[in-house]
Amino acid sequence: MKKLLLPAVGIGIGLLVGFGQTPQRPDSATTVAAPPEQFSLRVVTRGLAGPIEMSMGPDGYLWLTERTGPRVTRVNPADGAREVAVTIPEVHASVGQDGLLGLALHPELLRGTGNDYAYVVFTYDNAPGTTFDRRMTVRRYTYNRQARTLGNAMDLLSGLPAGDDHVSGRIAFGPDQKLYLSLGDQGNNFGRNRCTPNRAQELPGAAEVRARDWTKYQGKILRLNLDGSIPADNPTPGGVRSHIYSYGHRNVQGLVFGTDGKLYASEHGQGSDDEVNIIEAGKNYGWPNVAGYKDDQSYVYGIWSQSEPEPCSSLLGISGQDINLIPKSVPVQKESEWNHPDFREPLKTFFTVANGYDWQVSGSATIAPSGLGIYTTNAGGIPNWANSLLVLSLTKGRVYRLKLSADGRSVVGEPQEYFRSVNRYRDIAIGPDNRTIYLATDVQGRTTDEAGANTQALDTPGAILEFKYGGSATGPN
Repeated sequence: MKKLLLPAVGIGIGLLVGFGQTPQRPDSATTVAAPPEQFSLRVVTRGLAGPIEMSMGPDGYLWLTERTGPRVTRVNPADGAREVAVTIPEVHASVGQDGLLGLALHPELLRGTGNDYAYVVFTYDNAPGTTFDRRMTVRRYTYNRQARTLGNAMDLLSGLPAGDDHVSGRIAFGPDQKLYLSLGDQGNNFGRNRCTPNRAQELPGAAEVRARDWTKYQGKILRLNLDGSIPADNPTPGGVRSHIYSYGHRNVQGLVFGTDGKLYASEHGQGSDDEVNIIEAGKNYGWPNVAGYKDDQSYVYGIWSQSEPEPCSSLLGISGQDINLIPKSVPVQKESEWNHPDFREPLKTFFTVANGYDWQVSGSATIAPSGLGIYTTNAGGIPNWANSLLVLSLTKGRVYRLKLSADGRSVVGEPQEYFRSVNRYRDIAIGPDNRTIYLATDVQGRTTDEAGANTQALDTPGAILEFKYGGSATGPN
């Protein structure tokens, strides 16, 4: 264990410098990089097979999904000892974003009420032995406290869309006793899937819902009863009640509820405009017509599937953020050309850049947000942290703290950076003492090194890191 008290911004001395050594990036100008809090670092465990979602259980263990394990594992934070609660052989993991994904624990787990349930989300092959058909399911397991294992599997909602990109698959248990699930836009109209129309704005008709055709659930956040059925009080966007709670999403990787019941989500942008949103029933979050704020800044909706006269399949351009790379045959639409009465702008973006931003020189203006936490403790907790969102970054290797207003509907000041390292942070859990932060790290992928340059050489892949608060550099606690 490292007893050294570390500044919140970095794990090593070399990580405290580096700003200004690379071209100016939006994050270096719009975040606070040296907050006063000091934390000690300890590696709890290593060698995890792609940790994705993590929760602090009522037994004092960290519960997590291992994407390619594919298993649910319980980790003793005191010594890093691991116990496998269940291995799920039906899980299919063949690309970077599928496999065993979300995890939610019933809030009455181990409380003696008979609700000893854990809910998981995973992708599977819907047509084994024939043409491969990747789909997603939500499954409930019952926890056996004597054997310390999960069993009695029950699939609650199956056949959900799951492609090879932007799968999402995060799940949260709501204070209303409902399950909330994120489904990505499957990467459509982007990259290798640029010729497939994006369905994030499409809504199912009544006949599709009756037929259990979930195709148009792409790019949505769903709300489910605990048996997988459609809640009677779900919203009716487009005039039809379905599992859909909100729509117009790209790739939601974090879901968390505040103490007042507000649902917050973190979402990947396309090279810029990563979003943190307040999710409201029936509302439209704009994608792919709007990225971030509706400001016509460095984003147009290039509709690749409608390319004429050259068919999309013949185009070699990159369907990324740089609007200068969209071929002339691809129709484009400015953000201001789209209107919707239920559109909601983000609570915060990382980062909105102006027209003329040099993507080639400065790189993407994104943090690739993953897990999302909320810190609510006041007395006895980390000073000044109460009522803060904690946004994890994959490509920056840090956690951004967003101080919320009293009503939770706006952000006060600029984001503050914590726990900077050469890692990709996947999810977060807060210890029972409210002064210990646990972070799960990805096993592979791109992040930034100590000087701010891109790298795939991760410091501590597939691990759980513990950061324990030890006071403030500005004076005694």
